[in-house]
Amino acid sequence: MSTDRQTLLHAFDTLLQPERFRDYGPNGLQVEGRAPIHKLVSGVTACRALIDAAIEAGADAILVHHGLFWRGQDGTVTGWMKQRLARLLAHDINLFAYHLPLDAHPVLGNNAQLGARLGLEASGRFGEQDLGFFGHRAEGGAFADADALAGRLRDVLGRRVTQVGGTRAPIERIAWCSGGAQGYFEAAIAAGAQAFITGEISEPQAHLARECEVVFYACGHHATERYGAPALAAHVAREFGLAHEFIEIDNPA
Repeated sequence: MSTDRQTLLHAFDTLLQPERFRDYGPNGLQVEGRAPIHKLVSGVTACRALIDAAIEAGADAILVHHGLFWRGQDGTVTGWMKQRLARLLAHDINLFAYHLPLDAHPVLGNNAQLGARLGLEASGRFGEQDLGFFGHRAEGGAFADADALAGRLRDVLGRRVTQVGGTRAPIERIAWCSGGAQGYFEAAIAAGAQAFITGEISEPQAHLARECEVVFYACGHHATERYGAPALAAHVAREFGLAHEFIEIDNPA
């Protein structure tokens, strides 16, 4: 089965409502390719390795969280930008990208999908544009202590976790926001979190974690944002009967 480019774009936009967000770049169709869509590939970032893998997989469209165009770029098509665009255009492949809208979706988004894998149940939102999720362990009870939660993060994400602060007290109130959301830490503290999970940490957060006695976990930007794009793509692919493949391009960041 198949659909067409505009129908697919409408489905993504209807689910994610990008017009609601102030973002760092354009959401939606970033590169126009062929009109008929039979196979959809999803990935985290529109890097050259993902584009090459999608070409090999016979994709008509690619859906990513991190697209090609961002506020502040100089607008030239040279170097790595030329190489990525040249491949997409030569093979007539559509590129769809959704940044903050994909973080925020209550079921298919990065934060919702990350929480589900960690066994967390959201009970509220916090931070700018309500991107942060706040909640507790879905199965009831609490994590025994900060190290127990760190172990859960390592097991699920399959990578080393940077933990700042620690407590032997049970951890019940957990805030999380995927990617580079270290700037949401103060809002998480104000919301009453005992622990905050995100992808990256900057210098100020280490001091805040120790002074406010709220544990900070930096788990990797890529690692915390691996789940939204394939969840969204699989959902829409089922709706239209499309073939779908998630292609993982590893990134240690």
